[in-house]
Amino acid sequence: MTPDQHRDAAEMLFQAERTGRQCGLLSLANPGMTLNDAYAVQKQLVALKLAAGRHKIGWKIGLTSRAMQDALKIETPDSGVLMDDMLFENGGTVPAGRFIQPRVEAEIAFVMKSPLAGANCTRDEVLAATECVAPSVEILDTRIQRVDPETGQARVITDTISDNAANAGLVLGDERHPSDAQDLRWVAAIVSRDSIVEETGLGAGVLNDPVTSVLWLARRMAEYGQVIEAGDIVLSGSFIRPIECPPGSRIEADFGSFGSVNVNFA
Repeated sequence: MTPDQHRDAAEMLFQAERTGRQCGLLSLANPGMTLNDAYAVQKQLVALKLAAGRHKIGWKIGLTSRAMQDALKIETPDSGVLMDDMLFENGGTVPAGRFIQPRVEAEIAFVMKSPLAGANCTRDEVLAATECVAPSVEILDTRIQRVDPETGQARVITDTISDNAANAGLVLGDERHPSDAQDLRWVAAIVSRDSIVEETGLGAGVLNDPVTSVLWLARRMAEYGQVIEAGDIVLSGSFIRPIECPPGSRIEADFGSFGSVNVNFA
């Protein structure tokens, strides 16, 4: 893809989010699209959001579980950018019509106190750069069609990455913990919709350790000249399958002693 095609694709995604009408698959329109193309589109999309008055508050890491990687036939996670208008209050309500096809995932969020990046970054450096960890729920949405209605072709990783890794929102629980106070692999979540348990999972589902996920992001960012900055929120990846959230849904994520997160969809 050319730089002009990257900008055109980003504009299409930007308008899809603003209007609530999904656009077609970028992978179908651009058969030779690469991961580098997808991240270039995402960069242009973020630039449009910044120009519209938004500002970055962190990063999300996706496709960290083996099940999701197998489903999309990839062997690497992906990442997207968190913006200030994506942050919702714990126990709050997402306004009707805010998202197109919202879903939620349970994650461990890292709140950073110092910058982090570099191809040789270590696990100890991730822990040292982390102010605290917290329970969280990520809200996903898709501004790109999941399946092309004419060909039946499903979206692929290049579509998802271009669409800011399908990120739409996040909710942080009230609890905060030191990053090294416990083995995050054993942090569990029971996630319910309308008081019915839909999914359960362990932190180990995220690359065997959520810290490894943040380490992956720091190293990947070095390839693009980027840095995780002090104050950034980093969503380390889901350890449950996405849960659909039609209007009227009440989501409760019970992380036991680690905390809880609640969000409603009007």
